[in-house]
Amino acid sequence: MSLVDKEDGLRLQEQTSLVDKVELGLLDFFLARQYKTGDVIPKEVELAVQLGVSRTVVREAMQRLRMRGMIDTKKKRGTVITHPDLLSLLEKTMHPGILDEETLRDVFELRMVLEIGMGDLLFERITQCDIDELYAIVAEEPANTEDMIFDVDMEIRFHGKLYEITGNRTLKRFQRMLLPAFDYVHKSGILKKNVYHKKFVSHRGLVDILQHGTPETFRNAMRNHFENHFQRLF
Repeated sequence: MSLVDKEDGLRLQEQTSLVDKVELGLLDFFLARQYKTGDVIPKEVELAVQLGVSRTVVREAMQRLRMRGMIDTKKKRGTVITHPDLLSLLEKTMHPGILDEETLRDVFELRMVLEIGMGDLLFERITQCDIDELYAIVAEEPANTEDMIFDVDMEIRFHGKLYEITGNRTLKRFQRMLLPAFDYVHKSGILKKNVYHKKFVSHRGLVDILQHGTPETFRNAMRNHFENHFQRLF
């Protein structure tokens, strides 16, 4: 590498580092001014003066914030603070086939932890109509499902309904992202440990608990529902 190339590389590194700092500086500036969604922020030249950097650096930092959905440019208004879509970037990158094994294992664990912990929301918001719909779903399952490790179609229908019952939009979007990764991990051979405990609480058993049990008994049952997966993880 020539001396010129090295100098260019150092300048690029310094520029990137400066943009990182300005990006954080802009967020601190917005917080200090207590900007809310819809508020118009100062122009780039004003922000450059405020932060003591060039307009070019401010423009690049602003573009990063724009890509993250934190600011947007409105016609006849200028640049405004926006309400970011927290999951949009994650949705665009959640492709199981390109994620490394450690990340896939983390995602696998995340989904189970979420569903074990949703008992209180379910019992707070579930209706008899929801329970009837869950019973209708499990009525289509084969007999002795407590012996079956995993069926992706039934998982999507049953667990998707649980997420819907919580009424939490972020959880529902999370479920749509996590299920493909869950299925991919199951089929990929990443979890190679043998399963010694073949019996576990079935979907029907979970519905019975939602009908007659408590959040605590549901958490315990959901933990048991995932027992064979936990055995392959640890």
